[in-house]
Amino acid sequence: MAQFALPKNSKIKTGQLTDASDGAKNSKIFKVYRYDPETGENPRWDKYKIDLSKCGPMMLDAIIYIKDKVDSTLTFRRSCREGICGSCAMNIDGTNTLACLKAIDDVKGDVQISPLPHMPVVKDLVPDVNHVYAQYASIEPWLKTDSPTPTKERLQSSHDAQLLNGADGHGPAMCILCFCCSTSCPSYWWNGDKFLGPAILLQAYRWITDTRDEATGERLDALEDPFKLYRCHTIMNCTNTCPKGLNPAKAIAEIKKQMITRQC
Repeated sequence: MAQFALPKNSKIKTGQLTDASDGAKNSKIFKVYRYDPETGENPRWDKYKIDLSKCGPMMLDAIIYIKDKVDSTLTFRRSCREGICGSCAMNIDGTNTLACLKAIDDVKGDVQISPLPHMPVVKDLVPDVNHVYAQYASIEPWLKTDSPTPTKERLQSSHDAQLLNGADGHGPAMCILCFCCSTSCPSYWWNGDKFLGPAILLQAYRWITDTRDEATGERLDALEDPFKLYRCHTIMNCTNTCPKGLNPAKAIAEIKKQMITRQC
């Protein structure tokens, strides 16, 4: 019988518990993934118990407090704190989300925090996003036209703008490239080298549906590939996990519909 086991250097060890709560009643334990490639040691789970009255209400507030007041070696990305930049994307309590939008009170009991899954880890909660950004560049995410450049901006009707922004503000143009969706997609886990994944395909749809863009045929041609587009099996993890409430699965379905329509 075949036996399977993780390589020894990939097994996560139990780290240390740091109690910085000073006996506060309103406290919580944060179990955080720690990994430093320079040490050559296995990753570990470190636990931090903190007084919640000393930090803000969001997960990012707690992480910043841990770094500032408890353990300055903790490494993570963050920027806007408003759910706009996508920098603080991570897996919290088993779900990919933005730490700045996830309330501490949403998780009962201890909180487990790890980097986005199925991506190389640079350090601690920082994933290596070079590959996904290279895929993003491959779809040429800029306005492409053949007509003469106007002397003023290229205007759109309110209807055309709504195709991008969505009637509810949840259109494809609202994607912030946090990659919560792609890293929750089993098809992307299996075929991430060839399948573009939900985030990039949502961005591709954003340009395909932009009425100011004049390269729709060219963009569809570039996606006509057994892997780039068609590895999507409509598992719906991408839509379920999007912290901005967007629908990458629908965008992918719309691209497939356009592929069929132009062939008829």
